[in-house]
Amino acid sequence: MLSRNLQEVIARIEKARIAYSRHHIVKIVAISKYHQVEEIRELYECGQRTFGENKVQDLKAKSEDLENLPLEWHFVGTLQSNKINALLCSPVSLIHSIHSLSIALELEKRLEREKKTLKALLQVNSANEQSKSGFSPNEALEKYIEILEKCPHLKLCGLMSIGAHSEQRSLVQKSFEITQRLFEELKPKGAEILSMGMSGDFEQAIACGSNLVRIGSLLFQKGRFL
Repeated sequence: MLSRNLQEVIARIEKARIAYSRHHIVKIVAISKYHQVEEIRELYECGQRTFGENKVQDLKAKSEDLENLPLEWHFVGTLQSNKINALLCSPVSLIHSIHSLSIALELEKRLEREKKTLKALLQVNSANEQSKSGFSPNEALEKYIEILEKCPHLKLCGLMSIGAHSEQRSLVQKSFEITQRLFEELKPKGAEILSMGMSGDFEQAIACGSNLVRIGSLLFQKGRFL
């Protein structure tokens, strides 16, 4: 069943990708936060290699249980300063959610002390919703450049945002377009990754230039086809 789910998602991504540009490449992060290591292993056997967790303790525990597999782990949740040490002890490859200057500076301090680097994305609250973390669109460019200058061990390489929480596709579209415009402005600063789109809106996000989609329920659901 998970194999069929993955193939269906890939087919939908391919259609959206080609409609945007045949040269566009889109990577899938399987969001495994509600799922057990057996399901992650099953999806790995179907060909999926990158997984995302939103709790540091879950990322650490699951990566340890699956350390024999060549998986790439992403942290997609809101990071608290008291969880930084635990995160840096895990095999995290990319953190999607740098949501404040203070958390960036805390990470930089620990990374410098441990002589490590970590790739990261700046989170943009493109819909200006109080329920979401991240920088407002008006401050995102300035803060991105400030973090680049002040945090050399935290390797900013793009943006992440969550589409507007709305049934109106036009509002979701607007939130993605705002982040895309910011991303284009940051390309000269080395921005390469635009993480937008989840199970309910990833095709719309790809149409706005997303090259990293975060898919959870569509990949792990059982008992029905997409």
